[in-house]
Amino acid sequence: MKKFLLSTTILVFTILLISCSEEIVDNPAGNQPPETSLTLFPDSVISPQPSRLKVSWWGDDSDGLIVGFYYSWDGTSWIFTNENAILFSLKIGAADTIYTFKVSAVDNGGNGIYDNKVFQNGIDFGPEPFVDSNNDGVYNKGEKFYDIGLIDPTPATLDFPLKNTAPTIEWNALSTLPQISFPVMSFGWNVEDLDGIETIDKINIALNDTTNPDNIISLDGSVRTITLRTNEFNSSNPLMEILIEGIESNIFTKKLPGLKFDDYNTFYVQAVDIGGASSRFIELPGTGNSWFVKKPKGELLVMDDYITSDGAGAFYDAMMDSLGLSNKYDVYNFLNQKPPYTNVTFLQTLKLFKYVLWYSDNNPSLDLAAASVQKFIDAGGKIAFSIQFPQTVDPELLQSFLPINSDSLYTRTSILPGTIIKADSMNSSYPTLTTSSSLFRIKSFYLNPNGAIPIYYFPNKELRGFIGFFNNTKTLFFYGLPLSKSNGGAANVKPLLSKIFFEDFGVTP
Repeated sequence: MKKFLLSTTILVFTILLISCSEEIVDNPAGNQPPETSLTLFPDSVISPQPSRLKVSWWGDDSDGLIVGFYYSWDGTSWIFTNENAILFSLKIGAADTIYTFKVSAVDNGGNGIYDNKVFQNGIDFGPEPFVDSNNDGVYNKGEKFYDIGLIDPTPATLDFPLKNTAPTIEWNALSTLPQISFPVMSFGWNVEDLDGIETIDKINIALNDTTNPDNIISLDGSVRTITLRTNEFNSSNPLMEILIEGIESNIFTKKLPGLKFDDYNTFYVQAVDIGGASSRFIELPGTGNSWFVKKPKGELLVMDDYITSDGAGAFYDAMMDSLGLSNKYDVYNFLNQKPPYTNVTFLQTLKLFKYVLWYSDNNPSLDLAAASVQKFIDAGGKIAFSIQFPQTVDPELLQSFLPINSDSLYTRTSILPGTIIKADSMNSSYPTLTTSSSLFRIKSFYLNPNGAIPIYYFPNKELRGFIGFFNNTKTLFFYGLPLSKSNGGAANVKPLLSKIFFEDFGVTP
């Protein structure tokens, strides 16, 4: 009897246990939200260079599959992705910034239909993401979509503390100053920032004073070179135009104050980033050097492109004085005052004047002439040359600023003192010139018939073609010998210069 009761008891308990087990299977607890974890890739750098970092994440779901993730940098705007890692670029927006990254996994427990709004955990995630096959910006039936199930209500979170670093600035290799210049100069600098070069917000520049905010001009942070110029010669506080990248058509809206005429000047530049951190002001010229800015005396510039020391400078000074131009002309000793960014700075210097007399020996700055002369003439200038050429010269380079036939260059090794240079019969009012010393490596040309007016030739046939001529608008005169060594005989250089500058060019004595 006892055995029967025991067996019966065991049987009933077993039946009850089986019944309980079936009830659990038939009544599951329901879909559970997934859980999310994340990590920063070990090769990412968040301080002090935080702009690029790679973050990875993953999700676990005990009763389903992970179909994607929602992430956010501000806790408000959430973006869906099916990726497990993304390379982010973070921007410095203040002196120090903490970015908080949040990511929530999404499971596959959706409702099987496309939903125009997903609202869970008190957050509006927007419509379900989809593949916009026809690029119309809206979901169309048949397009693939991500059927959003449960979203992790406790996003994985990671803070990224970012420290803003101040930019650094230095002069580039081209930025050197001559001791003396006219009120035109170019400057260039290099800027670096550990937070990324795109964080440079502005470039501050100043002349002579960085303590007065009114003297500081702020340029765009992308600017790396400028040219300063002014023609406000009668002002007690001249303002300088700022040519961005030295481009005539890109002049900054404000002008730079602080220039001192006929005095020493200093230029300053500083970089500032979007967080307000700034570099130190750097200056040109540096300690122990000087930059003296001359105010032009008049409209005439004598360009001294002469290398040898044979009294040419004194000759031209005497000629200008004898023509009644004392204190009305300036001398540009180019070899001793060579500026940075030569082509741009030199052209803008020429444009301070209306008339130029350019003299040289056998080594003239031909590249400079080719780059600037026609632009100077186009801007209303007039120029006279007295130059020779080196032993070898590119005729096409000469043709870029002289009205000659590039295939008709004639050369003679030397000519003797007393050689006659005579005016063409069609222009006999120009005085005959005579060499006063031996000259070497002489060159003459045939002229472009549509672009030149012949003036001087060798009547004794030392060379063919012409040694002197005008362009057809009489804004350029060329003489292929030193005038300082062509003043023999009747000493006619003075009447020649008088005729060119006063009659042909219209200089006012």
